[in-house]
Amino acid sequence: MKISYNWLKNFVDFDLSPEVLRAKLTMAGLAVDAIEAYGDDYILEFDLTSNRPDCLSHLGIAREAAAVSGKPMRLPEIKLSESKTETGEVTSVEIRNPELCPRYTARVIRGAKIGPSPTWLVERLEAMGQRSVNNVADITNYVMLELGQPLHAFDYDQLNGRRIIVRRAFPGETMTTLEGEKRELTPEMLVIADAKRAVALAGIKGGEDSGITASTTNILLEAAYFTPDQVRATSKSLGLSTEASYRFERGTDPEIVPVASDRAATMIAEIAGGEVLKDIVDIYPLKSKHSPIRFRSSRYTALTGMPINLGEAGRILRDLGFTVEAQVEYDSLIAVAPTWRVDVKIEEDLIEEVARIAGYDEVKNSLPGSAGSGAYLPGEEWRRAARHALTALGFHEAISFSFVNAEDDAMLSDLTDDARLRLQNPIDETQSAMRTTLLGGLLRAVQHNFNYGTRNLRLFEIGKCFVKRDDERPREVERLALVATGARNEADWLAAAAEVDFYDLKGALETVCQSLGLHGIEAVPAENISYLHPGRTAIISVSGRDAGRIGQLHPTVDVRYKFKQPVFVAELDFEMLLESDRIETRYHPLPKFPSVVRDLALLLDTGVQFASLKQAILGLNIEELVSVRLFDIYSGKGLPPGKHSMALSLCYCAVDRTLTDEEVKSAHDRVVTTLKRDFGAEIR
Repeated sequence: MKISYNWLKNFVDFDLSPEVLRAKLTMAGLAVDAIEAYGDDYILEFDLTSNRPDCLSHLGIAREAAAVSGKPMRLPEIKLSESKTETGEVTSVEIRNPELCPRYTARVIRGAKIGPSPTWLVERLEAMGQRSVNNVADITNYVMLELGQPLHAFDYDQLNGRRIIVRRAFPGETMTTLEGEKRELTPEMLVIADAKRAVALAGIKGGEDSGITASTTNILLEAAYFTPDQVRATSKSLGLSTEASYRFERGTDPEIVPVASDRAATMIAEIAGGEVLKDIVDIYPLKSKHSPIRFRSSRYTALTGMPINLGEAGRILRDLGFTVEAQVEYDSLIAVAPTWRVDVKIEEDLIEEVARIAGYDEVKNSLPGSAGSGAYLPGEEWRRAARHALTALGFHEAISFSFVNAEDDAMLSDLTDDARLRLQNPIDETQSAMRTTLLGGLLRAVQHNFNYGTRNLRLFEIGKCFVKRDDERPREVERLALVATGARNEADWLAAAAEVDFYDLKGALETVCQSLGLHGIEAVPAENISYLHPGRTAIISVSGRDAGRIGQLHPTVDVRYKFKQPVFVAELDFEMLLESDRIETRYHPLPKFPSVVRDLALLLDTGVQFASLKQAILGLNIEELVSVRLFDIYSGKGLPPGKHSMALSLCYCAVDRTLTDEEVKSAHDRVVTTLKRDFGAEIR
């Protein structure tokens, strides 16, 4: 919205420079985006919110300028000279739908001469971004910019019956607008009609057949109030937006209607000549009413943190056009909003009006009070434990969008298409589905880092995924996902060439499960997971329940993301982990007696896994056996085909004595015997 600085001074004699006025109005809630010099004038560019249609004119901004400057405001002087012939003798107005048009006025000017506008009028309109059409059209635009009331001028002689009917359009009715475009109308649309046809779209655009032309001499001047909903619906339906509809859609002032009509008629008589017929035809079946609103200083202080004197609050509201009555015994005011303030309905609206003029910069910063206390969500302590464990292992937490690429999500998940949720109106067509896995977001993060030269990454995310269910609301599933690639420890120059592998990620998952107090963690080899590499994939189970997947990305996935180095991923059902039984934590004193370590090198079939060996050893229930640890695996040169070597470290310790060689040997022999019998192990 453009406003002329010099034009404003016709309303208010303020002594503020354009820059100071800009600052004061912006602090009062009317943002001035820019000031541009225009000859000897300045143009202020406003960014107005939709709830302030009263400021879509110089009059509206002048009211605000008067309030912030403390100067009185005046309306333009209207000196209307009327003939003896009354308007009601030559025309009439009928409103058939007063709920859509509560007020309609008509004036008639006879003997006008249509021609170019004077230079001052053309320049003022051009400064506002308006092009000159002819003197009558320019005057209606000028008054709209000045007072905020759209007007329309009809060629009086082209109106059938010389009268106006405000009605709904007939089924199948058409109208050609001023631009020559034929419009199909529906009964939901309000039109301005003469005795035979529609001659204008109410509040939007005039018709070609009744428009002002160079041959026009007699003018019927319309000034009316149309309901915002009706104008907005018609404008959207026809895809037709104008300066008039922009104002009517947001709400104009029904009481400014006759003032604007008098102002325009006076200017037409002065510039285009002619005589203005006596009086105005004013049909006003539904008068606007605003209910009284109470303003309490105690409520003002509670919301803003600032004290306010009732006298000062009353002054501010009166300066803004409110009718105010003090109720001293109740420490309050009763205010009625002016007709142009369609946005003021409740006490908080009054408080905002006073606060913005008193100065938002006076509002004190303070935390809101609360009668309650905060609490963690269920399971939050375990989420924090998982985060701490992973960050200690060098992982960084990532947060990705819930909207994902449907193809990528389908590639990284085992779910069928029936379980996926598609967005009806996606912000981005390439992100048109709700995620069923966290891996898509993490892999995009890896891709982004690769593009910027970061090759060593460890990321994790804890977040919700969304699964569709038949005849029910979608289910939100909380998951934990990890991704690792690159050097195992880039800071260690001795081992800089060592890269992250499957076992690093498996160890990270085991650490997470230990931090959650879970037991029975197993990795079972799997071959049928489409997005993971065959032979480098496992299903993670917790207490015998399937908890997730772990493995190296399949080459086809690497190609899609353009990865040129191995990337390892894992994803677990975090909700299931939170619901699983936990090991009871018990504290024991440090052992007072020495431990004994025995290493064991075994030759085994390549299909034998360490997990099976450990389970068999612990199944012997040897009280003195403290731990079983794998510290080496070897296969290749020097070993028979189909065989590999595993090196185990077994630690023995008693809590009440020092173990003898015989006791350790006896326990160790039981272990060796079991491994030979159950797994065909050979001692190396």
